[in-house]
Amino acid sequence: MSKLFIVTGDYSGDKHAAALVKALFEQSKDITIEGVGGVNLENEGVKLLFNQDKMNSMGMTPKVIFDHILMGKRIVDYLKIFKPDIVLLIDYGAFNLQLAKALKKEGLKVFYFIPPQVWASRKWRLKTIQKYVDKVFTIFPFEKEFYEKEGVKSIYVGHPLLNELKPKADREEFFNRHNLDKNKKLIGVFPGSRKFEIKFLFKIFENAVKLIEKKLDNVQFVFSKSINLPDDIYNTKYQVIKGENQELLSCSDVLILASGTVALEACLYETPMIIAYRGPFLFYLIYLLVRTINKACLVNIITNKDIVPEFLMYNADEKKISDEIISLLSDNKKYEAQKEGLREAKALLGNSDCINRVCFEIIEELEKNG
Repeated sequence: MSKLFIVTGDYSGDKHAAALVKALFEQSKDITIEGVGGVNLENEGVKLLFNQDKMNSMGMTPKVIFDHILMGKRIVDYLKIFKPDIVLLIDYGAFNLQLAKALKKEGLKVFYFIPPQVWASRKWRLKTIQKYVDKVFTIFPFEKEFYEKEGVKSIYVGHPLLNELKPKADREEFFNRHNLDKNKKLIGVFPGSRKFEIKFLFKIFENAVKLIEKKLDNVQFVFSKSINLPDDIYNTKYQVIKGENQELLSCSDVLILASGTVALEACLYETPMIIAYRGPFLFYLIYLLVRTINKACLVNIITNKDIVPEFLMYNADEKKISDEIISLLSDNKKYEAQKEGLREAKALLGNSDCINRVCFEIIEELEKNG
């Protein structure tokens, strides 16, 4: 019986891991899969060493650092007993790269799916990948060449969102189900999927919404809440929908988003947007020091163009955000220009069978070991 151990650290990684596990179990009954993850992995029948909820924190406080060190030690100690054929790390670079070092010292084979974006910032992490990761599964077309130039064995598998994204929701049905006005534009608001993101962005987004509401009378707003967030995390008069991120992304006329993978999801639905992000000042300073490109939104990075407006740190201001949203909704030429840019980014991602390609590579490796 072959053994695979998966390590994820956030909700999106857990979703990608669950899709992969489903494919693996469909292809092979001769495999035991355990890991660190969340509800999605657990629902696929994976035995969890512990839930990744403990990893959903930000910062370098003594407690956060100590908790992560303990979690890493616990994983390594367990894997000495479990002895997996492969450890698959998924995203969550700050933790997983340190874990890779310890795993390699134990002689374990380490694969990395959705590797850290070392081409965008913290390029020194590349040395860790070169030394401690056996194979990287890249998700952007330009990454394979980047890694191979650096002597890292890599396989371009495509972006998992191309597999996992639901078709566009039926707008009429969505509006009816949530008692929305079909005669008004819908603005979807996504303040983030982690508690610390809500702390920094929710009030800014809510205040931006209030400013838009004062100037436009033909709009309505829905705030999205990830299923991993507690029900009481928002305190707002506006409508909140939980666990229907993709439906809201595809049915909105325009979006206010926390920077992250959600922007790529919106791009695939061709829904115009702005992105914003704010965090502790110290971390912003560190980001400025370590970045190697001047763009934050994946759409802009992929195309190397300024397609999606970015409002970062102190530029993440309610007035600037509201003005840009009003401009997008009022200027049809500008609105259509962004849609054309989103289509361009979508085309560059290509058509992918990402999960099945990763599944094939893992099974092939397991069969070699078997």
